[in-house]
Amino acid sequence: MRQVCLIVNPHAGGGRSAKALPGVEAELTRLGVGFRVERTSSIDHAIELGAAAALAGEVAAGFGGDGLAGAVAHALRGTDGVLGVLPGGRGNDFARKLGIPGDPVEAVSVLATGRERTVDVAEVDGRTFLGIASYGFDSEVQDLANATTVVKGSLVYLYATLRSLAGWKAVRLMVTVDGGAERTLQGWAVAASNSGRFGGGMQFVPDADLEDGLIDVVLTFDPTKLEYLRSIPRVFKGTHLEDNDETELFRAKEIRVDAERPFRIYADGDPIGMTPATIRAVPGALRVLVPAS
Repeated sequence: MRQVCLIVNPHAGGGRSAKALPGVEAELTRLGVGFRVERTSSIDHAIELGAAAALAGEVAAGFGGDGLAGAVAHALRGTDGVLGVLPGGRGNDFARKLGIPGDPVEAVSVLATGRERTVDVAEVDGRTFLGIASYGFDSEVQDLANATTVVKGSLVYLYATLRSLAGWKAVRLMVTVDGGAERTLQGWAVAASNSGRFGGGMQFVPDADLEDGLIDVVLTFDPTKLEYLRSIPRVFKGTHLEDNDETELFRAKEIRVDAERPFRIYADGDPIGMTPATIRAVPGALRVLVPAS
């Protein structure tokens, strides 16, 4: 029987994980899973807890949002440690990609009986992420999403997008692909995808493969604001890249990114770096529990 270190961000999802913790503990007990609970105080603390769990031979189970899962994955990548994911944040996009149930109590079954799967991760200047790293317009959206208390849950990203549109203007963005020639565009955003999902259910790169050893890069050029608004429902369906002259998708092992002014780079809902930066795939670096069937 697996032993689990439950690494909890009690503030994730506006306190969702803290409220659900008693039910999760009860379900672990019911299923006969040995466990202990550690509460995180920061991303760095979560990394330390993940490393300690791996050394102890425990499944390091992140119970919070995508940022927590990414932090624990940072500690485990390249080791024999195993990541467990319990959705307790606002987005929970990595759990969706893996087919893990959205209800954390229901997801406990994956910790008990799930199978191990080896997947890629990606990194920004050495910092691990699981979903999508992006900058440009996306930076301003995420700044607002993290600061707002007006809207809760996954709708916060839609709210922040609509609010950020008013003052946005395209900027010069620079991307060097696999050490080759630099590409420059007057555009909105550059996004580098590992899992292909972010924003609480957006299928930004619906065909992203967690085992291909590559990042999927999306360039967003300069649509009108009306065109951008019309594309938002299509992102949730994963159809926004079809017949869209304002985007370009390609795959790479590594990109070097910059912009005409500094931008925070966000991944898994948290700031992970600043431009300029190098974003690269890290193939087959992580063992994670997924549903058995």
